[in-house]
Amino acid sequence: MTTPPVDELLSLLQLERLEDNLFRGESRDIGTRYVFGGQVLGQALSAAQQTVEDDRSAHSLHAYFLRAGDIDKPIVYTVERTRDGGSFSMRRVTAIQHGQPIFNFAASFQVDEPGVEHQLPMPAVPKPEDIEPTAPLPAEELAKLPPKLQRWFGRSGPFEFRHVYPRDELNPPKRPPFQQVWFRLSHKIDANPALHRALLAYSSDFHLIGTTMFPHGISFLQRNVQVASLDHAMWFHRPLRVDEWLLYSCDSPTAQGARGLARGMIYSEDGRLVASTAQEGLVRLRPESA
Repeated sequence: MTTPPVDELLSLLQLERLEDNLFRGESRDIGTRYVFGGQVLGQALSAAQQTVEDDRSAHSLHAYFLRAGDIDKPIVYTVERTRDGGSFSMRRVTAIQHGQPIFNFAASFQVDEPGVEHQLPMPAVPKPEDIEPTAPLPAEELAKLPPKLQRWFGRSGPFEFRHVYPRDELNPPKRPPFQQVWFRLSHKIDANPALHRALLAYSSDFHLIGTTMFPHGISFLQRNVQVASLDHAMWFHRPLRVDEWLLYSCDSPTAQGARGLARGMIYSEDGRLVASTAQEGLVRLRPESA
């Protein structure tokens, strides 16, 4: 039996079909100021998948975040059926709110076929069952945060996260730009592989840009730090289930010009590399008085 947060997320990714290539998705307030980027990623992939034959699965996606999304309004997704070839299909998706594009997205789909295979090994880290779940913020600390962030930290979300090396976001230390996080949907679901990929796209927006701030001892909780996703790329390598433990291994090779680059590799618990990600984000330090 699933929980309300999981049910809400599954509903969020099951879009209303308005026309053959036109879809509408609801928005959810999870404690972020604007629509969570992972929501738009997951919904755009869901829209694109509904226009592709069942024998083709997404193997890559590339997206740009153009404008902040309005949490209080639905999002309309228009799908362009760019190409259907013998083995590959390409789709372009535009997300629209208030008559303006807020997000551009392209995804490629491929018929399953055999080929050469190799992968980098999974980092040697403790198993998720050997890591304590993240403790909730003490009530007195939660009360000091703005209402939006209280919702972010106080809500019981659909995913469970276990950080291999936890970091105090309220008092962030300076650390090398690496982190590993185990995560999974909090309950088992009966869903097809396409929905699991959409759920992974949703969850892949957690933790990436945060890694770029590690060397500088800053956090998105600080009032003088402005953080926003600029783009997102993702590659699906092997079959996966989001309701089983996955390891997100992230690093940030560079930050400059008020932008930070982060990369991620996602492994199943048995060590298979199931997906890879990359994202550049805005990391802007504003005057303390701003």
